[in-house]
Amino acid sequence: MDVNEIIDRARDSINVKRVYGEAIQQDGITVIPAALVAGGGGGGGGEGPALQQAGVEGEALKGSGSGSGFGLKARPAGAFVIREGNVTWVPAVDVNRIVRGAQLLAGTAILLFGINRLLSARRSARLLRRVWG
Repeated sequence: MDVNEIIDRARDSINVKRVYGEAIQQDGITVIPAALVAGGGGGGGGEGPALQQAGVEGEALKGSGSGSGFGLKARPAGAFVIREGNVTWVPAVDVNRIVRGAQLLAGTAILLFGINRLLSARRSARLLRRVWG
């Protein structure tokens, strides 16, 4: 598979169908799911003579090369809900993201509390040394 073929496949992968899902209709309500999609790719190439092989005089290695890569990330963002001609946006709630944020906040608070306790203990020890010599 050459680099151009991979780039063509990547371009086909990032399209509106990855962002907006198929509309779902039931009981007069239409739901259109939406996602956040990001992608990227890269390629390489090469050819030409390489440096001479170490230890063997007069013998040159043939040059060549190739390489490519692609990544795609998608996560739910929410859905558009159409009911009686009115469109509303219902965001997707990522509970794992909320929990990670709470853990990060709690960890930061514990770290700051520990640093504060350490500094106040050092201040107290310094004050006692001054008073009692």
